[in-house]
Amino acid sequence: MNRAIIDEKLNRIANLLGLTRKQVGFTILAIIVILALGIIYSTTFTAPDGNATQENFTVGTNDDSREVANNLEEQGFVKSSLAFRIAFSGPSGAISKCVDCIQSGVYRISKSMNAWDIASILKKEPNMRWVTIPEGLRKEEIADILAGTFKWSGDDKQKWITTYTAMKYDYIEGVYFPDTYLIPIDETPLEMADRLRAHFEEKFAPYAKESLNQNIKWATALTLASIVQREAAGKDDMPLIAGVLWNRLLKGQKLEVDATVQYARGKTDIGWWAPIKPADKQIESPYNTYINKGLPPHPISNPGVAAINAVLNSTETKCLFYLHDNSGGIHCSETYEEHLGNIETYLK
Repeated sequence: MNRAIIDEKLNRIANLLGLTRKQVGFTILAIIVILALGIIYSTTFTAPDGNATQENFTVGTNDDSREVANNLEEQGFVKSSLAFRIAFSGPSGAISKCVDCIQSGVYRISKSMNAWDIASILKKEPNMRWVTIPEGLRKEEIADILAGTFKWSGDDKQKWITTYTAMKYDYIEGVYFPDTYLIPIDETPLEMADRLRAHFEEKFAPYAKESLNQNIKWATALTLASIVQREAAGKDDMPLIAGVLWNRLLKGQKLEVDATVQYARGKTDIGWWAPIKPADKQIESPYNTYINKGLPPHPISNPGVAAINAVLNSTETKCLFYLHDNSGGIHCSETYEEHLGNIETYLK
């Protein structure tokens, strides 16, 4: 179509609408822009599947918002990661490098939602939260983590410590397995205690069988593992520490382990596991292995798999004493005199 024909048609349209040629041009341009925006919106912001049901979408603990947006597109929840970022924070897409904009956890979303709906949900609390329980904590410390994450009341926290984790004699301590969990935000403290215990039973099952094969009570193995967990500087020295402690037990010697005294003493101004003082060794408690022979009545922490495995596969040694130097290296000795020499060599 040549220029003359175009001009003629524009003049006719202008006369018909009572507009100038310039006004007609702007109108046509506006229509084109609106149509283009409609196409862009339809292909980027709208729901990918109008008939889809809700699904779980997981935001990892280390995912930044750019990764979240990319994952949403890859999993088919949004048509465009850029569209989601714009819906979440505006045209600048400013969440692209924000780590904390979207909380880690699991969200219930659907491919029948548009980008704005999903952005709105991801601005809120997740349906499930990640919780990491480190190895070697006592249940009071685990209660602190859970209470902070799930906003428990003081009464909920106290019941978790004194009731929900004390419903069976052998389950008072040590069976609240250290791991990373995804827990629904509406789960009760009792249900969380059950969850951690069930996970322990799953993880401990093969070691329980091995413990039975070695004629060791599972509670004995777990209690010793809880001590090894607290005493070790790392996984590598756990088998040796376990071997030394087994030797002392089999010879009827007191274990004389600082960690058991820390457990008996309880919380101090600088935490639960502050170094002990000479007077602490006289604390009257069945957990104090400086004044009582044998193992404490229950574990003193919640150990991981490495500590449990070390107890059942301990290093064969004649050592009865051990210490860690200032770099974390372990040194063992067969006699108390040798132990005193190691103290002189490595700690003074």
